[in-house]
Amino acid sequence: MVVGNAGLLREYVGYLRVEKGLRPLSVEAYLRDLEMFAEFLESDAKTLMVARQEDVSGFMQHLREHDRESRSIARKLSCLRGFYRWLLKDKRVVADPTVNIESPASWKVLPKSLGEGEVGEMLARVGAAARADDASGMALRDAAVLELLYAGGLRVGEIVGLRVEDLRLDVATVLVRGKGDKERIVPIGRTAIEALERYVARGRPELVAKAKGVQRVLFLSVRGRALTTQAVWQMVRGVNSAASPHKLRHSCATHMVEHGADLRTVQTFLGHADIATTQVYTHLALGRLKAVHRMHHPRGKKRGEA
Repeated sequence: MVVGNAGLLREYVGYLRVEKGLRPLSVEAYLRDLEMFAEFLESDAKTLMVARQEDVSGFMQHLREHDRESRSIARKLSCLRGFYRWLLKDKRVVADPTVNIESPASWKVLPKSLGEGEVGEMLARVGAAARADDASGMALRDAAVLELLYAGGLRVGEIVGLRVEDLRLDVATVLVRGKGDKERIVPIGRTAIEALERYVARGRPELVAKAKGVQRVLFLSVRGRALTTQAVWQMVRGVNSAASPHKLRHSCATHMVEHGADLRTVQTFLGHADIATTQVYTHLALGRLKAVHRMHHPRGKKRGEA
């Protein structure tokens, strides 16, 4: 450890023991956290005295990327705040680098999503059953629902609320009614269109024949009634026990961002009223931005790379 850091930490440990009256175990925990931050700074040839806000943010992100629990990260941030308050009070620094650093409690955690291969396997399985010559109406329906959950990133409530006239397959879109009854046009791809066409042509007529009265709802149960959200959850879990309609929606958004979609587009696509809701995907977009910068900027490569 840098000599300056070691001496400063010895002083602070003495302050914690004498002035604050902390127990030895608590002092040791504080010291470990500060030593970890000092080591992080030393990788950039910095000391605790010259740390800036971006250094603290970088340390927090470093801990998060190495799967530290939020409670552990929050404790380390609290430790750093106490340390820099002491330095500021003693007029050894002119600014506190922990100011305006978000507590882990306020971090938005990226919802769980499935890998592209995992989603592909699910869709391939139900797709094969739907393409069989003797495919049942339920098999055709399940394939169409799964394709639409992933292709359009729809909420399960939006899926079960769709009407036949909401499909605009000739222009590869679906009219969706989201939260607050707000409408949005969602584009879909070829495989989703084909699954929906098969369901509308062969699957739905089989199911609607069992209905009592006219049914405008697109997706029907085996008895010809409107499909319930619970039934969709059960169906998705039946295909993959680790999946859910919610995970398929987030998988759609995650894979879009990973392939280069900007957050505003994803916001519109998912029907988020506030961009803040979509910002859980920010670190994915930032990761891709870094990769593009590294690939294309003349000074984007790291030290030591050719």
